[in-house]
Amino acid sequence: MDKKYCIGILGGGQLAKMSTIAASRLGFDIAIMDKEMRSPAGQLTHNEYVGWVDDELHIRSFIHHCNVITLENEFVDHHNLKFIESLGKKVYPSSTTIALIQDKLLQKQALKKNKIPVPKFIEVKEEHTFAAIAKILGPTFVLKSRKMGYDGYGNALISNEKEYNDAVKHLSNRHINLLAESFVNFTMELAVMVVRTAKETKVYPVVQTIQKNHICHTVIAPAPISKKNASFAENIAIKSVKAVKGFGVFGVEMFLTKDHSIIVNEMAPRPHNSGHYTIEACVTSQFENHIRAVMELPLGSTEMVKPYAVMINLLGKPHPQKNIDIYHASLKDPNIHLHLYGKNGTRVGRKMGHITIVGDNLKKILKAATAIEEKISL
Repeated sequence: MDKKYCIGILGGGQLAKMSTIAASRLGFDIAIMDKEMRSPAGQLTHNEYVGWVDDELHIRSFIHHCNVITLENEFVDHHNLKFIESLGKKVYPSSTTIALIQDKLLQKQALKKNKIPVPKFIEVKEEHTFAAIAKILGPTFVLKSRKMGYDGYGNALISNEKEYNDAVKHLSNRHINLLAESFVNFTMELAVMVVRTAKETKVYPVVQTIQKNHICHTVIAPAPISKKNASFAENIAIKSVKAVKGFGVFGVEMFLTKDHSIIVNEMAPRPHNSGHYTIEACVTSQFENHIRAVMELPLGSTEMVKPYAVMINLLGKPHPQKNIDIYHASLKDPNIHLHLYGKNGTRVGRKMGHITIVGDNLKKILKAATAIEEKISL
C-alpha cells in the first residue's frame, strides 16, 4: 500500500479534533501543531507538535511531514502562511484568503466590493469621537476589533460617549485597530456552510443560530424561513466565499431583518460551530468535506438525512459534573449524539462539547435536546 498522505492542521481544538476523526476514517494521517500539549486533536495522533508558526525551525520540521496544510481558526498570521507556501506546501485556505478574512475591515471591504450586503461600516481612527461615528452610522453602533475577535470577544455595542471611550480602551488591548458597524435590528441570525474546490462548490442548508451571552448555543437545521430567503442566503454565502478567493470549507454568518433582507455579518475560513449538526444530520459532514476539499477530492453530498436537526453547545457552567454523570444524564435518550471535546480545563461559557438530535418533528427534538442540555454541567 502507498505511503499515507499526511494533512497538517494548525490548531488543535475541537474543530481540528473532528476534522482529524473524519480524515482518519478516510485513511489519512494527521499532524497537529498547537501551543499546548495534549490538545483535543493532539490526543488523537502521534504527530503532535507543540509550538507555533512564528518559530521558523519548528514550522519547517512540521510541514516536512505534511502533504498539505490547513487550519482550524483564522488567527494564524497570514505572513506565516505565506512563508509555508514559499516552501512549496499548499495551504487551504490560502494566505491571500486568510489576509482578507482575519482583518474584519478588509473582509467587509472585499464583500462590499463584490456587492454583497453588509452593515454600513467605517475604519475607526484616532481622531474619531462617538459623535463623529454616530453621525455616520446612527446613535447605536457596534465597535469591533479588526482582528482576534470571536464568540463576542472583541465586540461592544455602543450607544453613548462613555461606552465608546471605555470600549476603545478595552478593545485596543485585544487588537489596536478597530472598526465600527451600524447596528442591525435583526429578527433571526442565520448561518450557511459552503465548501469549495477548484472544480466544485456545494452548500449546506441554511440554519438558525441562537446565541447565549454572544456565544452560539443552539442551531436549528434547516432555519424556519421561506424557500426564497433560504435560496437568497445560499447564493450570498457562495458569493462571499468567492469574494475572498476561498477554497475549503467556510461558515458565513448572516442577519435576517424585519423587511426580509439578508445581511452578511462575518465569515470564517474553516469548519464552523453552526455546522456541527452535519456530522449526524447530513450525508457528508462539514469535517469530511473539509478534508476532501483540502485534498482536492470530489465533494460529498450536503443533503440532510432527516427533515430536522438540533445542535446545542455544551458551554462551561459554574459547577462541573464528573464525566460519568454527564454520560448518564445525556445517554438515557437513545436518539442523542454526545460529543465531548476533551479540553484540559473548563470555565463558564467555554465550549466543552455539544449534543445533536435528528428527527422528523422539530418541536419534539428541540424540547428533548433542551431538556438534556439543562441536566449537563461541564
